[in-house]
Amino acid sequence: MEEVLKVKMFGTFSMSYGNQSITGKSKSNESNFITLMEALLHAGKEGIARDALEQAIFQNIDLKNIHHSTQNVIYNAKKQLLKYGLPDVNFIEQKEGVYYFTDEIPVVEDAREFDRLFKLAEEEKDKTKKMNLYLDVIHLYDGEFLEHQASVVWIAKEARRYRELFCESVEKAAELLREKEEWFVLEDLGYYAAKVHPFAEWETLTMEALIATSRYEEAIRFYEDISDYYMSVIGLRPSARMQELMDYLGDQINHSYEVLDEIQEKLMEEDPDAHGGYACSYPIFRGIYQLTERTMERGGQSVFLMLCTLVDSKGNPMRDNAQMTELTDRLKDAIFRSIRRSDVVCRYGKGQYLVLLANTTMENCKIVQKRINQNFLIGRQRTGVQYYVNSVFCRYD
Repeated sequence: MEEVLKVKMFGTFSMSYGNQSITGKSKSNESNFITLMEALLHAGKEGIARDALEQAIFQNIDLKNIHHSTQNVIYNAKKQLLKYGLPDVNFIEQKEGVYYFTDEIPVVEDAREFDRLFKLAEEEKDKTKKMNLYLDVIHLYDGEFLEHQASVVWIAKEARRYRELFCESVEKAAELLREKEEWFVLEDLGYYAAKVHPFAEWETLTMEALIATSRYEEAIRFYEDISDYYMSVIGLRPSARMQELMDYLGDQINHSYEVLDEIQEKLMEEDPDAHGGYACSYPIFRGIYQLTERTMERGGQSVFLMLCTLVDSKGNPMRDNAQMTELTDRLKDAIFRSIRRSDVVCRYGKGQYLVLLANTTMENCKIVQKRINQNFLIGRQRTGVQYYVNSVFCRYD
């Protein structure tokens, strides 16, 4: 069986020939070798013009004789490839100012295979074959194109192109899966797409599949987990599509016939003796807040919304780092030790918590803040908590 040179462009660049892995090191000549191979192999049979190759290797470095420097890189690359066990051939050929990697060694590159399969998928008429081709395209993409070199112009352009084709493939595959009601495949597609292209709302595909297969409790947990993740990592609320699916989910849930006592038992907290406030995800917090607004139509009770934000020694919101993660957990613990069981708390963003304080006064809110500080601050700790408090008012008068 003929050996091939396998090239990986998605995610981290790598090459292998047979059982031999070909990797570059941090030394400049090794770095130039990798840069040369990335540009040359991705160019394929079309080749790459000398000026473009020189720009790819040296970027904006000012060299007195860039042509000579390029020839040195090519000469060293040939020695490097021999060292890794490739057959002794003229690896890099030049014809009329265009460089090519030799045809004598077959090359299989994931990115060019991606292009080939995408074109086949676009041209295929049979829906099942078309769907499977799109899924093959999607699973070739396991990270951004040469993700660690996004500052290089040609790489950035290709990365954007492949990202767009990946998204197009996901959308078209999802549409075909819906038609065929292949819900479990759609579920996996959502998980995979969200993993390799995060924060693009591909989780909605998984949510849709969970609802379509009547796994309602699993869908609720998934929604809450995703909402918490988005809120804690990038400070964003669930997308409109996710909220739309959640509303639809509420209309679909049909419990089996039960008497009221059994229903009430299921609604109660698992641990009735739990201390501290009621912890929940942002979507549930939002629902409780809206219900509180409505309840205030009758009551005349005084309710306050408090935002707790971690700040550095200068009073600025803390930057995301390892210390912030530890302090965020400590702040959560301090808040729970400082509020009542009837109060509600959720994580809002990086280093932030929302607290709904019921049946209280502004003066008591300040007392709660002092308790949080006492439970949070240690010794000469320079970081602290900044508080913002607003009264919850009834908009339905």
